Order: sequence, then structure tokens, then C-alpha cells
Amino acid sequence: MDGKVRKLQGKVLEVERTGDFIVDDEGRRWEKCIFTVEITNFSKRTPNEVVPEEVRGRKVKLVRYCCFDWHFKLGVRKTLEPDETEAVLSGKPTETVYW
Repeated sequence: MDGKVRKLQGKVLEVERTGDFIVDDEGRRWEKCIFTVEITNFSKRTPNEVVPEEVRGRKVKLVRYCCFDWHFKLGVRKTLEPDETEAVLSGKPTETVYW
């Protein structure tokens, strides 16, 4: 991996609103949402990485908190965190990414 941080990206296909909320320090209500994301590629920062065939096109669920209307858009790119990327590549689900 050469010390590079790898981040998979995918296209948002669905957003499921759970109805579970947290409130931040500024009084904003953030709703726990589950995104269905179809893996497409790695982020631009790792241009030489190639997504394995068994991972490309896989639909994964990402847990995120949403507050603003633009958080709920479909068809946009969503980037996985490095630990989520490694979980997908190794086939081991976590609390924030599963399938």
C-alpha cells in the first residue's frame, strides 16, 4: 500500500432514514441514515489503485448522520473512510459498513 490512504467511492442508490436522532452543540438534529452505495472506484488521490472485480459493483450499506437536505441526494458519489475501505476489501463488515 506504500503508506497511501485508500478510499473507495461509490454511487448512492438509496438513503434509508432510521428516525434515530442526535443533537449537536449548535442544536442541529442529525438523523442516522443508512446509505446503499454501489462501489465504483477508488478516490482520485490513489489513481494507480484498481478495484478488484469481486468488489466493483458491490452494494454496501454505509451508516452516516444527516442534517441538511443535500445529505439525502441520490446518484452522488460517496467516499468510504479508510477503515471502511479496508473492511470492504477484506470482506469483514463493521459498525459503519456492511452488506
